[in-house]
Amino acid sequence: MSPRAEPVGVHPPAGRHGQRGRDVGAAGPAPMSVRNLHKAFGSFKILRGLDLEFHDNAITTILGPSGTGKSVLIKHLVGLLEPDQGEVVIFGQDMWRITERERYELRKRFGVLFQDGALFGSMNMYDNTAFPLRKHTDMSESDIREIVMSNLVEVGLEAAVGKFPSEVSGGMRKRAGFARALVMNPDIVLFDEPDSGLDPVRTSLLCDLILKIHAEHGGCYMIVTHDIRSAKKVSDYVGLIWQGNVVHYGDAAGAFSSEDPFVRQFLAGESAGPLGMD
Repeated sequence: MSPRAEPVGVHPPAGRHGQRGRDVGAAGPAPMSVRNLHKAFGSFKILRGLDLEFHDNAITTILGPSGTGKSVLIKHLVGLLEPDQGEVVIFGQDMWRITERERYELRKRFGVLFQDGALFGSMNMYDNTAFPLRKHTDMSESDIREIVMSNLVEVGLEAAVGKFPSEVSGGMRKRAGFARALVMNPDIVLFDEPDSGLDPVRTSLLCDLILKIHAEHGGCYMIVTHDIRSAKKVSDYVGLIWQGNVVHYGDAAGAFSSEDPFVRQFLAGESAGPLGMD
């Protein structure tokens, strides 16, 4: 497959040998990290000193029970929430020690796939995918069309460009959301429970698509999910969050062979262990 068309002025990430594509753990500074991250809503403490570093040209999966702050972490990473304490560092810049304009420019380096695809119901698949380019660039419609169609072909939606979200399946809405997340050729792609609402077969197919596109284009991918099979299939690195803290972070093989009681219980889906119904 030919490389995805790129918006003018947006440069692709380079692997260790200067080529686009997957080179897990390529040398260089982490594109994204959080340090001693704290966040509370009223008296309810969500994040309690989170430390995480995300590698370039790798897929990192963040797991944990419901309500542990995984989606809150995503909002911090893209600068939508300001931490009570700690740092969010993107390409060497602390999100909250720069100007709002600089934050806006940093956000352009992100693509985000939300749980439901977050598509506009009044727009068809084509216009949903084109939206970021029309909003954030001065590109001509002919250039936009080239990029949009390239992305829709890549996710297998070239036959559905004129359809509206209400006219397609949940899996197709996810793929359209993925195409839109990729349309600005981001350096970082965040997935907030991309498998939510999908059956096991479509979840597996979405994982295959994520792996294929990441292998072709590289970049820093972070996936928040509850689906252990998905995590095992796509992850280079795995982080587990519990009670607002990171209880495990490392390569995927280490996570799935861990003897830590919580890690073992959560990844095996066992009832016996420190995690209960509360």
